[in-house]
Amino acid sequence: MSAAQVSLGIRVEQVPGRLLGTPGTLLSMLIVILALTVGGCASKPEPPPVLVSQATWNRVDRDIAAASLAATSQARRYAEQSMERWMDLVYRQTDSEFLPWFSSFWTRKWLSMKVGWYRLSSDGKREETVNRLAAYLQEEYDEQVLEPVSRELDPDDIMEQATRTYIQQLDERLQVIPQRFGVPGDQFALHLQKIPAIELPPPGHSASLYQVLKADPLEELPAYSSLMERIRNAPGGAGAWATDDGLSRITRDTSQQLESELATSGAASFATSFMGRVAGPVLSLGFTGISAMLNEEGRTDREATLRKSLNQAFDEEWLELMRNPEVGVMAGVIHLSGQVENSLTQTRTQPIQFQPLPRVIPAE
Repeated sequence: MSAAQVSLGIRVEQVPGRLLGTPGTLLSMLIVILALTVGGCASKPEPPPVLVSQATWNRVDRDIAAASLAATSQARRYAEQSMERWMDLVYRQTDSEFLPWFSSFWTRKWLSMKVGWYRLSSDGKREETVNRLAAYLQEEYDEQVLEPVSRELDPDDIMEQATRTYIQQLDERLQVIPQRFGVPGDQFALHLQKIPAIELPPPGHSASLYQVLKADPLEELPAYSSLMERIRNAPGGAGAWATDDGLSRITRDTSQQLESELATSGAASFATSFMGRVAGPVLSLGFTGISAMLNEEGRTDREATLRKSLNQAFDEEWLELMRNPEVGVMAGVIHLSGQVENSLTQTRTQPIQFQPLPRVIPAE
């Protein structure tokens, strides 16, 4: 046998005119040939990785920054439209519930009684009386207007949805960038992992752009949940809009007015006690009827005055919620976009200017 035959372990028999092998030998030959073929294929060198130049990465970063700006614009448009709807709901609920309640004769009487009780329990201290009545009015406004509206639409929810809109819009725009510049998908993913999107104290409360885009569901990403919680609970934030200075000023001015009215209403009580047990109730009912008529005559003016004050206060609050980069309805978007764009040092992006569209104040 030849050396090749020996090395392959093939047992052959010499037959005149031909070389025969047993079936087992033929099968062994096929297996060896197949192994040699596969081994030869496996030993082929892998293609070298695609090298992306720094100039290409710079163009990639510029496109990422441009995508962030476009996503921010979309999120801001959503926030403005939603806040317009929220304000319309507040105005409607104020007109249908709070103003009729506040300006009614019996509510005014009830509030006067509360003023009297506050004065008695505070030893006649006017400042304390006014503060307590203002707090009561604000509670009523919250119960009659703000809470019903928040069950349908709330600035906190608008803030979170605006943030989600930014992330979704950014994700859609980033998906086309690797193909546009010929960047392999794995290298682009690694690049996104190096771009910060959320940075919060203490250390560890952070997430890369890649993590934010791939989180599903988003609220299970710890850094994102921490960001939403911080904005919601911040003093003067979207969740604290019901206690802003404008509304507090209105309730305080109103309570001062009611407290002053009480000071001039003592004449009725004095006249009732002077007329005696029989005439007293009759005089009291008569005085009540006259007061009710006078109240109805001035009711329209009071409602118009209060409506104007409330509209002005909420217009100011609307602008504050739209513009405040720390606690407004765009706070989440501004944090994310700011981290992304500031980290792309090779790009030259202009600061984002938030200029909400002017509100149209409903006719009185």
